[in-house]
Amino acid sequence: QVQLVESGGGLVQTGGSLRLSCAASGRTLRSYAMGWFRQAPGKEREVVAAISWSGGVTYYADSVKGRFTISRDNAKNTMYLQMNSLKPEDTAVYYCAARASGITVVAGQYDFWGQGTQVTVSS
Repeated sequence: QVQLVESGGGLVQTGGSLRLSCAASGRTLRSYAMGWFRQAPGKEREVVAAISWSGGVTYYADSVKGRFTISRDNAKNTMYLQMNSLKPEDTAVYYCAARASGITVVAGQYDFWGQGTQVTVSS
């Protein structure tokens, strides 16, 4: 079993930055692909970014390319999402997820989820 805990969310103005962290416990993430998803009120959960177990392969949604960077530190059992040039449309609850297999952008294919952290971008 893997427990995931997100942190780093908050309120920021348009153009600002935040760094989300996803700390894992219960099992090493060394063999797990991971992803960041978000869900805004009234909308479906959508993929933001994903990363392979080694960090060598990454994926970004078109809406965040060039602004967000996903990374991981397997020694610390932690994944990160650096978010720059934030926009009001980035406002959502952000979730991290892990799966004991290859990278994917499909939420239903992830095995473990965190509880989410709120990101609010004011205009």
